[in-house]
Amino acid sequence: MRLRPLHNDVKPSTAFRKALTEGPLPAVGIWGGTAHHAQLAEEAGFEHFGVSGAATTTQLLGLPDAGLITLPELVENVRRICQAVSIPVVVDCDTGFGNAINVIRTVEEVIRAGAAGLFIEDQVAPKRCGFVKGKELIPIEEAVGKYRAACDTRDRLDKDVIIMARTDARGAIGGGMEEVFRRGRAYLDAGVDVLYVEALQTREEIRQVREAFPDALLKCTTQAIKPGLTNEEVRELRLVTMGQHISRVGSIAMYDFLLDYRKRGETAANEFTVAHEGHPLAGFGVFDLTGFPQVHTLEQRYLPEDHMERYEHSVGVYDPRKNTSKA
Repeated sequence: MRLRPLHNDVKPSTAFRKALTEGPLPAVGIWGGTAHHAQLAEEAGFEHFGVSGAATTTQLLGLPDAGLITLPELVENVRRICQAVSIPVVVDCDTGFGNAINVIRTVEEVIRAGAAGLFIEDQVAPKRCGFVKGKELIPIEEAVGKYRAACDTRDRLDKDVIIMARTDARGAIGGGMEEVFRRGRAYLDAGVDVLYVEALQTREEIRQVREAFPDALLKCTTQAIKPGLTNEEVRELRLVTMGQHISRVGSIAMYDFLLDYRKRGETAANEFTVAHEGHPLAGFGVFDLTGFPQVHTLEQRYLPEDHMERYEHSVGVYDPRKNTSKA
């Protein structure tokens, strides 16, 4: 059930492929774990939303990103997110939940849930978050089989869906830059659209990857690089996507408020309310964001007229008839 209207009639996978292949680059998105995160990203004007495995595991299960989420849990979350927004949704599929045969079902399920793109890692299952030590790689032949299976399945369902091959070779046991190059060549030859290199440690390493694959659509994780890349460097290196994890920002903000509220009680809450008066999400702005005014529109269309009189004979702080949303 989609309450927020679609912004256009272009298929999300088509829009995302066009963004990566026609630019301008990078296509900037936001990563998170819930439909609410995705709606915030769309409302703020971002081009796509990424379903992070880490954020999904944290937000839904309260568990670490250590390969603990299951395929049905991921797919159900992806379906909710795709139904909540109209921007393209890209999905972290971890290791594909098994071998190449399992990858076929994973890709089928994720595409049918509405994804415009996805990536699969070349780690041993159970995987570890890309930022965590102790990662191990599957043999390159097994990884190539997974990516071939993913591409063949995509071609059967929706050829516009973007398939990314993520290699954790830089930081894994027995890995290094030469292994990144070896696997990158093999994965691109297998037919993936984007080479996604995890855990590069310096600007120079990103340049080395770009020089090794001058024509490839390249995505890199840059969190290990300090100071962070500038906008100019991202464009110079021709990275196809960039994005930040909204859940990290939200966790910090909520935690800081909770500490203040625990210490000062209602004084902290009252000051927060006053400080954010006029903010689009203040008060009941989130109700507008999620589509409460559309509920009223549907009620007018489908419910008996006398049913609508309840709005005149009840008291409430929020009135969904006063649509203040931009949707």
